[in-house]
Amino acid sequence: MFNEMLWIGFAIISFIIVLFFYKRFGKTGLFVWIGFATVAANIEVAKTVELFGLTSTLGNIMYGSVFFATDVINERYGKDEAKKAVSLGFAVLVSLTAVMQGALLFKPHPEDIAQPALETIFGFLPRVALGSLLAYIISQTLDVYVYSWIRRLFPSDRALWLRNSGSTAVSQLLDTFIFTSVAFIGKYPFDVWVQIFITTYVLKFVVALFAAPYAYAAKRISPMDEGGEKDAG
Repeated sequence: MFNEMLWIGFAIISFIIVLFFYKRFGKTGLFVWIGFATVAANIEVAKTVELFGLTSTLGNIMYGSVFFATDVINERYGKDEAKKAVSLGFAVLVSLTAVMQGALLFKPHPEDIAQPALETIFGFLPRVALGSLLAYIISQTLDVYVYSWIRRLFPSDRALWLRNSGSTAVSQLLDTFIFTSVAFIGKYPFDVWVQIFITTYVLKFVVALFAAPYAYAAKRISPMDEGGEKDAG
């Protein structure tokens, strides 16, 4: 149960850090977190672990925190700012991919010890990198619109959990489908792809539910540099 307890503790700490960034730096802090967490999630995904009896890659918590931060921006500052945050995360991810692919082209010194590790982490197969980029921009954009749609139907604070968890659950389903399809269909037998798809989404769905209480905490936060700016409609 070591991995499971560590995973739960990591989720608690990660969402607390998001709230700290929001409290201390306001909207700017959330934008920074989205860029950082997008990079971190795509590095962590290189590591495979066993969680709750399922074989999974890491990165689900950090990636889930990106959706959470985007929803907080949508809730307080509106859809246009949330879309800007999505564009920022995508630009960071594209830049990371391009810069690190360029770094790998340099011939290492005979005594260099970093090249093999960097190739393992950043030597993405083209279809895996493409799957990650497509999944991010499409699912995050969907999350913004689904969140706004649910908010129009259920605008009360009592339905905040529905807006947060519901939009993330829907968009993460599409995210998982796009990434696993682009990256793994044809590489693995269809039944193996189905298992990868299901187990990946289950963990992402758990993270989406886990984020709901933190959404209520974020709702009560007044960022230090914004003087209690009112929520966007």
